[in-house]
Amino acid sequence: MTNTNFKACFVGLGYIGLPTATIAAREGIQVLGVDINSKVVDTINRGEIHIIEPGLGDLVKQVVEKGQLKAATQPEVSDVYLVVVPTPFKGDHEPDISFVESATRAVLPLLKKDDLYIIESTSPVGTTEKMAELIFEERPELKGQLHIAYCPERVLPGNVIHELVHNDRVIGGIDDISTQKAMEFYRTFVKGELHATNARTAEMCKLTENSSRDVQIAFANELSLICDKADINVWELIQLANKHPRVNILQPGAGVGGHCIAVDPWFIVSDFPAESNLIGQARKINNYKAFWVSEKIHNTMLEFQLKHGREPRVALMGIAFKPDIDDLRESPAKYITQKVMQGTNNNSIMVVEPNVKEHNVFKLTDYKEAYETADIVAFLVAHKEFKALEYREDAKILDFCGVFRK
Repeated sequence: MTNTNFKACFVGLGYIGLPTATIAAREGIQVLGVDINSKVVDTINRGEIHIIEPGLGDLVKQVVEKGQLKAATQPEVSDVYLVVVPTPFKGDHEPDISFVESATRAVLPLLKKDDLYIIESTSPVGTTEKMAELIFEERPELKGQLHIAYCPERVLPGNVIHELVHNDRVIGGIDDISTQKAMEFYRTFVKGELHATNARTAEMCKLTENSSRDVQIAFANELSLICDKADINVWELIQLANKHPRVNILQPGAGVGGHCIAVDPWFIVSDFPAESNLIGQARKINNYKAFWVSEKIHNTMLEFQLKHGREPRVALMGIAFKPDIDDLRESPAKYITQKVMQGTNNNSIMVVEPNVKEHNVFKLTDYKEAYETADIVAFLVAHKEFKALEYREDAKILDFCGVFRK
């Protein structure tokens, strides 16, 4: 696949699927994007986008107008099929690969000799092999004829367009020829280095990357709990500790969210419960931090009411899972907001999210209005708009994400 004279079908047009499909289309690949949400399909076919990602809107408009990208609710015969759908967990943090299986079954009748099937969805170890078994059980004539591989994304929301092109990729096939075919495909639009391995190692690599981040964040969050009790400024402490040439502590926050770091470690814990003690404990610490933050806000509200004889006006600043995006998946800030609003006069709570126009549960308030009129301001996400605000001495500021850290 050194040229782009082929068709690629991307199943899933979310935060990763749409940008990846768009980048591939920009490089001349004929791309069909598939999504079960007809509104998403219609939006993309108008050359518009349904998510916030810098630079993506212009690119989608460009490739749609050129006819390189179109969207549909059903897959079509292609040469390359990419599964880019969610992999949540269910029950007691058990991985749910049903979306991957559904996407695989959707393309199953279309597969033919020499096609390339790739899973990009974050998946438990062994998922690619399971999908290969499913395919060959239903289509035994394709055994030895179909190339199957796994290649996880590793991008940062807010910088996806650049990182999709320039980040290194880990690519693992079910056999050597599958790995090589997948690498040839990614070379058409990835400038970063491509690292060949097998499917199981590639799957574990993705889980390992996010688990490593989770453990490091858990250390910072646990440190913030200790510093709160010890009456120590955690931001100053970390800044000073990081002056050591071999210490690099991350910044604490209101918890950990998103569909990667807040989810992927559970995939390891679920499959290897006896061996993953540190990984599992990190998950518990980061989940607890969100509960702790909500309790801290509640207690501050009670103290205000006892002192002033009225309910305080409270601004909850941010409900996205990280700064400067509109993604609310597994957001600790959203969880905190829900907890704070339980049993409270909702008229006294102002919910702020500058990256979302409206929400079907929360009534959103302009961030400047909320900040200027609140008695208690709880910063849950360090959006750039918040960092530009002047510190208020006449309000109780609860800065859980370092908006005003020095």
